[in-house]
Amino acid sequence: MAHIYLHFDFANDEEKAQQARHKLEGWKQAFRLDKKLLYKLERTATTPSDGEANPAKEEKPKGKGKTATKSAAKAEAPPPAASDDIKLLVRLAFSGHEKLSEQRWVQRIPTEEPFREASPAVVKPGDANFEATEKQFDELA
Repeated sequence: MAHIYLHFDFANDEEKAQQARHKLEGWKQAFRLDKKLLYKLERTATTPSDGEANPAKEEKPKGKGKTATKSAAKAEAPPPAASDDIKLLVRLAFSGHEKLSEQRWVQRIPTEEPFREASPAVVKPGDANFEATEKQFDELA
């Protein structure tokens, strides 16, 4: 069974990526595409420029007890990175006799709203970067 990969780059738009994930989940349930439509999100942190880097400082809490430790832990915890690049990989795995369904999904998904603006790319078997895309999909959690 050959796979087709759809690659979407949402840059740092978390809201659009979550809308896309929600839409894929809805399609999986509505059309019973459990093993035929799989997706994985990849978040890569962008590195800040040299002037923005903050060195980590070790500071001990000034108070006694658990409350001082908890407040110190909250203050030291880094905020969620807003500059993460979010990429979505969708794998379509239809069997040989479902060519028409596969073709319809390959045409439909990139034209839907949250996917349209995410620079969709279709990677089919035989394409130059198919093996790299397949390896990337397998390595994602």
